[in-house]
Amino acid sequence: MATRVSILGSTGSIGRSALQVVQHHRDAFEVVGLGAHSSVDVLCEQIETFNPKFLAMEDEAAAAELEARNPGPTILKGKAGAAELAAQDVDVVLCGIVGAAGLHSVVAALEAGNRVALANKEPLVMAGRYIMETARRNGVPILPVDSEHNAIFQCLEGHSIEDVHRVHLTASGGPFYGRSRESLAQVSPEEAANHPTWDMGAKISVDSATLMNKGLEVIEAMWLFGLPLDAIEVVIHPQSIVHSLVEFTDGSILAHLGVTDMQLPIQFALMWPKRVKSPVQRLELTHMKDITFAAPDFSAFPCLSYALDAARQGGTAPAVLNAANEEAVRAFCGGRISFLQIADIVSEVLENTEFSNNWDLDSVLLADAEARARANGYIDVTGAK
Repeated sequence: MATRVSILGSTGSIGRSALQVVQHHRDAFEVVGLGAHSSVDVLCEQIETFNPKFLAMEDEAAAAELEARNPGPTILKGKAGAAELAAQDVDVVLCGIVGAAGLHSVVAALEAGNRVALANKEPLVMAGRYIMETARRNGVPILPVDSEHNAIFQCLEGHSIEDVHRVHLTASGGPFYGRSRESLAQVSPEEAANHPTWDMGAKISVDSATLMNKGLEVIEAMWLFGLPLDAIEVVIHPQSIVHSLVEFTDGSILAHLGVTDMQLPIQFALMWPKRVKSPVQRLELTHMKDITFAAPDFSAFPCLSYALDAARQGGTAPAVLNAANEEAVRAFCGGRISFLQIADIVSEVLENTEFSNNWDLDSVLLADAEARARANGYIDVTGAK
């Protein structure tokens, strides 16, 4: 019987890769729903290929155009549309919406009893305890799609979390690995988005350049695997071949290696617990010249330390961190602030915010809104220097 799947963020890089997996294993999947923000033309091409019953389009004008061009499927519109799509009766929902915008969809999918293949880390960063308790209450798993967390998940299969001494979360280092903080003052959004090993969207690529992405992934790993902060170590691995490692109490280390292609972790998450042949190229061990690891440079890339501080603080601090970073990255990509000011804005917001220990969704969303307002206030005052 075919696995019924809905893909949120289907026109983005993760969504397109997911549909490549589905296309390769066409008999194994039925695409029930596709969701996007505003990319009508791309979504129409996907509709023609996969014939979904449900569509979600956040942008209202784009939704009207989509409806005019596709009279058959049910179209769910506006900000609530993705959550409505996530709640439809399917076997698995791939959540690939970037940023905090994906929070409600993840919650809706879990509340509906749908298995979640999670590609966006921000919901767990913002509301990790709430999301994990919702998953447990409804008896549904969350399967990580991020290559690092997917690697940890695979290394842990058949092992007890109590036997884990430490997880080594690998980071490529981004496009500016090895550079000093001073040398980054004038880098452009295009340079920051030019990731050396992965093909990702602009926001995630900039987060990788600041190392904020790895800080967010540390928080995600804490919630996904029930690990304390001091059991997660970030290591720089520029080759992006080893996707993460798990060190056990006896000193043994299991590592997950693979090519840099998101189809691999996506396929594993969508088809779990089965493991099937993949269309991606094989990793040729004899062709590998170097596998190196190094400690991160916290002075040049302070966003990582801010994320670890927020994780240590707990409560609403990670939600505040994420909101401030999203607004700062948006301002940087729009030419309103410099690259180095991303970290400055995040630091200002964290230092001037009172955090709550409440973890209910209302408290998280309030903290998110207040942090965004505060971040934009600093952005308006400072501007690009």
